Amino acid sequence: MRRTPAPTSTTTGSPRRRLPMLAMATLAALALAACGTEKTGVGGPQSSPADSARVRPSAAFTEMLSKVAQQCPPSASPEAPPTGPAQTSPSGETPPSDAVEPIAPTAGPEVELSARDWCASNLHEERIVQALWDLADPTPAKVRAILNGLGYIDGRIHGLKQSGTTTRFYLDLRDQGGRLCLDGSAAGEETVIDKCVAPATGPFKAGERTV
Repeated sequence: MRRTPAPTSTTTGSPRRRLPMLAMATLAALALAACGTEKTGVGGPQSSPADSARVRPSAAFTEMLSKVAQQCPPSASPEAPPTGPAQTSPSGETPPSDAVEPIAPTAGPEVELSARDWCASNLHEERIVQALWDLADPTPAKVRAILNGLGYIDGRIHGLKQSGTTTRFYLDLRDQGGRLCLDGSAAGEETVIDKCVAPATGPFKAGERTV
């Protein structure tokens, strides 16, 4: 095949004129590619702000529950409360065999919560009471803010209601198949947090828990 020599005229095909045009075309192509990549990243599922907002609080709450309960034993039924040593009469004699003995509970947190939940409950109670102890005016908004600061998310706070100088609330702390919940009364130095038992499945409803 014969090659046709390039024209030698200085009026057409000048290298000095072609270089700027090639540079501009290259820049335009790079700009279009970058624009397409940016659109793909924004629209992708991994960068959705709504999804991230939903996942973060739940993940942080689960992490907090695990951190609080990391010193507790694995899930199992708690041991029966100790009955104490056999009592003796002032004369040193053992009481008759027909003496009345304490009746072990058959329902409630003592028998329906696992050892892990029972242990975790004590830790939750302690940290919540300490946080609410110095709250002079425990309004629902202030109590919610303190609970949120401790890692308890709004979806697990129920029945938040003020009565006089006391604000009542419930915490759904069910995790890993457990049934733990807390019944709280925020009243400054009179703050009380009690264990309660939530249904094993289904939504938590304040006032319908098993105690």
